[in-house]
Amino acid sequence: MTMAYTDERQPAQGRRDAEATKAAIVRAARYLLARHAHGDITLKAVADRAGVSPPLILKYFGNKDALFSGVMNFEADVDALLDAPLQDLGRHMVRSVLTGQAERGVDPILRIVFAPLHGAQGDILRANFRTQVSERLAARLTGDDAGLRAELAVGLLLGLGVMYGIARGPHVRAAGIDDVVDRYGPAVQAQLDPSAP
Repeated sequence: MTMAYTDERQPAQGRRDAEATKAAIVRAARYLLARHAHGDITLKAVADRAGVSPPLILKYFGNKDALFSGVMNFEADVDALLDAPLQDLGRHMVRSVLTGQAERGVDPILRIVFAPLHGAQGDILRANFRTQVSERLAARLTGDDAGLRAELAVGLLLGLGVMYGIARGPHVRAAGIDDVVDRYGPAVQAQLDPSAP
């Protein structure tokens, strides 16, 4: 005799699978946005990268613009990027940029480089970047020129991300992460805390 059995965990498993699939789609879209202009990215390319079908993206996000409005949010990435005491923040941010590229092929902030020049998506991405990255970093700094120093520090990180992840500079990529952190971290730290040696 076979007993009917209902696994009460099944609905939760389904939700976890859906959340994992959504996360994979967002990761794929972020990866592509860090390498291509928004207008050049198709849902098929995102689906292929995420290992799902394009209709599944439509089911979860509705359309390409809805998907990319979430991708254009920097909050979660910036939490990790700024997760260090101020005296160690420059080195930490450099390490975050490099390890993100080396280990996951993504950069916490590099997708701003491919911001569309026109339209609502470009406006959203630039506004999010200013408030969620530059202004949030500036809020941790002291001095009248905290905003300028935050933007200069972020600019240094973007340059490193471009050289490592997009230009694929052979010397930067061949150097050990610790070596680059030791060389580049102080330059970023000098903007964060000008009184640091």
